[in-house]
Amino acid sequence: MRRTLLLAGLYAMLCGTGCHQEKKEKEIASKLLVTSPLKMDTGIVKQYVCQIKAIQHIEVRAQERGYLDKIFVDEGQHVKQGQVLFQIMPKLYQAELQKAQAEVNFAQIEYQNTKSLADRNVVSVNELAMAKAKLDKAKAELELSKVHLQFTEIRAPFDGIIDKFQVRQGSLVDEGALLTTLSDNSKMWVYFNVPEAEYLDYKAKAEKSKPVAQLMMANNKMFDHTGVVETIEADFDNETGNIPFRATFPNPEGLLRHGETGNIRLDAPIKNALVIPQKATFEVLDKKYVFVVDKDNTVRSREITVGADMEDLYVVTSGLAETDKILLEGLRKVKDNDKIAFNYEEPRTVIGRLKLPAE
Repeated sequence: MRRTLLLAGLYAMLCGTGCHQEKKEKEIASKLLVTSPLKMDTGIVKQYVCQIKAIQHIEVRAQERGYLDKIFVDEGQHVKQGQVLFQIMPKLYQAELQKAQAEVNFAQIEYQNTKSLADRNVVSVNELAMAKAKLDKAKAELELSKVHLQFTEIRAPFDGIIDKFQVRQGSLVDEGALLTTLSDNSKMWVYFNVPEAEYLDYKAKAEKSKPVAQLMMANNKMFDHTGVVETIEADFDNETGNIPFRATFPNPEGLLRHGETGNIRLDAPIKNALVIPQKATFEVLDKKYVFVVDKDNTVRSREITVGADMEDLYVVTSGLAETDKILLEGLRKVKDNDKIAFNYEEPRTVIGRLKLPAE
């Protein structure tokens, strides 16, 4: 009997100790993680849809009417300034040139004869002037014929890349007919629209240095070379409130082509930004909230305004102070006015585990 009572007492003591330990572990496990906003200098990346244009992009058109006699290049070919691209059949213009040369020769002889007679006072000075005018006219027509003949050869006005042909060899083309287009892709102009508020920020920054731009191409890869924002157009679009910017990018490998699209990325520094982890927020009807822990360890939801977002972080412009404590984990486990036990972690330690472009 005594032995039975001893065993029962020992069991009760062990049970009490175990239950107490289990309760203590449960209490520790129920503690939630809390931190605070961090004020710091950082930067965000602004991204804009853009259109990529060649620094020079022109239409190559026929300057004379006639049959397209020869094509000396191919589509997509790199050409040099002055290189012959097309030739309109020149025979008609060659014949006109020969005729004009003959007219010059005839007028030259006539003028020399008239001058000889005028020197001997056989003819009047007026007749000599008429002969001289006739010679000058013939020479002018000869020069015009030379220009027409030159126009049968269409040459590249600058180094560039030939686009698709709009005509084929043997086609009858009219004066001004489109033959192809030519692009100088050595540098590219990238156009993008910027809202008015951001324009003012960039304008202030541009007084110190020209903003540097990066280009994300359509395949979501970054272009190897950086560009510079060089030009801002004169007027805002009243309907959108945007103003067009132009950045210039070098294109030594010729990767970029006229008409491509992409995204321009510009760095925007922020002084004394108040940042919090994104996972500390939740949404209700498209509005963002955090749980703030008051001095009584009670959580209360509070709406915040997000000025910018970075990877894993939000920049908060209103709704929080640097001294506030916010719930970092377990947001789904609590509701307004719940009293919690928590462990506090310094914001620099929390944010140190996240990705942050800091200055």
